Amino acid sequence: MTTFDLHTHHDRCGHARGIIRDYIEAAIDRGLDIIGISDHTPYFSSEEDQPYPHITMAKSQFTEYVKEVQSLKQLYSGKIDVLLGIEADFFPEQVENYRFHFEKYAFDYIIGSVHHVEGVSIFNRGRWDGLSTQDKVRTKETYYSLIEQSAKSGLFQILGHIDAMKGFYPAFSSIQSEVVEHTLKVIGECDVAIEINTSGKTKDVGGWYPADNILEMARKYGVTVTFGSDAHDPERVGDEFEIVQGRLKEIGFKEWVYFKEKKRISVKL
Repeated sequence: MTTFDLHTHHDRCGHARGIIRDYIEAAIDRGLDIIGISDHTPYFSSEEDQPYPHITMAKSQFTEYVKEVQSLKQLYSGKIDVLLGIEADFFPEQVENYRFHFEKYAFDYIIGSVHHVEGVSIFNRGRWDGLSTQDKVRTKETYYSLIEQSAKSGLFQILGHIDAMKGFYPAFSSIQSEVVEHTLKVIGECDVAIEINTSGKTKDVGGWYPADNILEMARKYGVTVTFGSDAHDPERVGDEFEIVQGRLKEIGFKEWVYFKEKKRISVKL
């Protein structure tokens, strides 16, 4: 059985603990076969080098990041397969700008994540205050419209935490809309993978992203799945891999995937 974790961060982003080697060593200690390094992209759209030092790495660190992962890939060859990934914020108007920067390097995969809706972080606890039911539905539909656009962009192999807006607002899952099913249908048609991301346990909502009912819909529409802890601390590398694996089997999935040189590799569950 091949074990892997494709979503990890490190100290360059300003809100994770430890250097890249710490995450690789943690993966080896946990017996993983594959570890993906996928820190947050710089804000390529900004004129400043690092406008948000506690959210993403600086633009000037991007090449250095790639080179370090490529060096560690060689250093740990034979011990563990180190993959070069990145987690990119999805901004529709910046797709070609981001594509330009990504095409310079040999990424194994790119995770596309929606972190902002209408200019406000999805993790902003106060964004729901005073909203009517209609406003909440509109916000949810805007969020999933962005996820749908990210699937269609062709920029990503993996879509990150596709219901993470529930992180600090668990009632998000109960907002009634057909948009989630429509989005999963589009993701299936675009043949992009979604991750089961276990970092939800670190937020108010607990559990992981996405919820079981979304995974059931994903299976219905032929969406492929992968695993990411979204570790911001080496101690969380591979967190709940076996539990997720078992749950996917119960839902009816037969396999999950990882990516190498942007080629999808299937692994039996």
